[in-house]
Amino acid sequence: MTTPRTLLVLGATGQTGQHFTRLALDAGHRLRALARTPGKLAIEHDDLEVVQGSLDDDLDLDALLDGVDAVVMMLGDAAAQRDRQVNTIFVRSLVPAMRRSGTRRLLYQAGGLSAAPGRPLAPALRIVRRTIARGYIGQHEDNEAVMRYLDEDARDVEWMVHRAGIGSDGPSKGELHRSSSIISIGTFVDCATYNLRILSDDSAVHTSDGSRYRRR
Repeated sequence: MTTPRTLLVLGATGQTGQHFTRLALDAGHRLRALARTPGKLAIEHDDLEVVQGSLDDDLDLDALLDGVDAVVMMLGDAAAQRDRQVNTIFVRSLVPAMRRSGTRRLLYQAGGLSAAPGRPLAPALRIVRRTIARGYIGQHEDNEAVMRYLDEDARDVEWMVHRAGIGSDGPSKGELHRSSSIISIGTFVDCATYNLRILSDDSAVHTSDGSRYRRR
C-alpha cells in the first residue's frame, strides 16, 4: 500500500489510533475515521473525514465503506466487553459489508494476551492473563472470537491481526517486526507505525502474529 489509499479507521481517537491517523496522513493516505466523540481527535487535515458514531449505533456500513480500500480496526472497551463480544458482533457485520463494497483488506489490532486460533499462549503469558490482566478477560475473549471468525469464515478477505503488546505512550523504542512467538511491550507510536507498515505487507495476510523489537 505504497500508493495513496483511502482507509476507514475505527479507533482513531485511541492512544494508538491518534498516532496511526497522523502517520497515515503524513504518508499521503486519505482517511475516514469513525469516532464516538470527534473532538477527541486532535488532528485536522484536508484528507481526513471524521464521521460521528460508534459500534453500538445503527451504522450505514455501505456508506462508510464507499470508496474505501482497507479497514483498520483498533478498538477496545474493557467495560463493555465484560458483558458482550462487542467487536465480534461488529466484525460479523463488517465483513459482509466489505464484500459488498469490494473493500479487500482488514487490519484488526488485538492484544498480545489474546491467543491466536490453534496457538495457545506461552505459560508465562497465561499467568499474566489470569493475574495482572484478569480485568481484561472479556476483551481477550472478544479478540479471540474475532480471530476465530476471520480464520473460519472470512478467508476470502485479506485480513491480518496484530496481537500488540502495547505498554505506554512515549518516544519510539525502535522498529517492531512481525513475530509468531515473541511479543515485545511496545509504545503506542511504535505499534501504530507497525500497523501502517504491515497493512501493505502481503505476507501478513491471514496471520495473527505479535510484534517484537529486534535485538541490536
